[in-house]
Amino acid sequence: MSQMVDKIIKLIKMNRISTTEVADCMGKSGLFPEARSILAGNYRVGVVRWIYACNESNWMIHEMARDVCPGEVVMMEAFRCNDRAIIGELVSKYMLLYRQAEAIITNENMRDANSLLKERFSIWCRGFSPIGCFNREEDARLDEATFREHWEKYNGSIAVCDDSGVVIIPRELHTEEFYQKLIDIENQEDLWFECLDHRKWDTFDIVCRKKYLNGDGE
Repeated sequence: MSQMVDKIIKLIKMNRISTTEVADCMGKSGLFPEARSILAGNYRVGVVRWIYACNESNWMIHEMARDVCPGEVVMMEAFRCNDRAIIGELVSKYMLLYRQAEAIITNENMRDANSLLKERFSIWCRGFSPIGCFNREEDARLDEATFREHWEKYNGSIAVCDDSGVVIIPRELHTEEFYQKLIDIENQEDLWFECLDHRKWDTFDIVCRKKYLNGDGE
């Protein structure tokens, strides 16, 4: 992990910066779609470890999970898996407990819902299904071009996960400039709520007119 990545993650965690604020810093973008927390109030941040399932097989999930490092957010994508659940309790426990992953995120279904909820695992997913993938090696690998496209897009990015969903900060934004944007949006949020709660301004004056920039309403 680079010093800048570590710096950004520490700032987000320390201030518990929300996915909403992070997305705003990126021009209201960055959503990893269909990934919702299975627990209320869960909050996780970490570097993404990208892994995948393909053609109704989770063989590559098992193989690539062996490389997960402590503190990483494991992102699982599926290709041609036809809504089958990608993994369940066993693999989740392996990655979260034994590999010490920060969280698991996927825009596909999971299985073993009762166990995942009981264990209070940090998982963001589309939903649940009892119908899982097969464990077969045949035709389980992506073509090189698709693999490279998704690996370069997601692996090493930063995932911020909360009750609103999952937002991805791409590697090209792991910069001092983006770090300052995060600080600025936190300061703006503090100012907006001060104007609402203490100055009793309405949101039109706060958000649209930005009266605070003119020193109005003191």
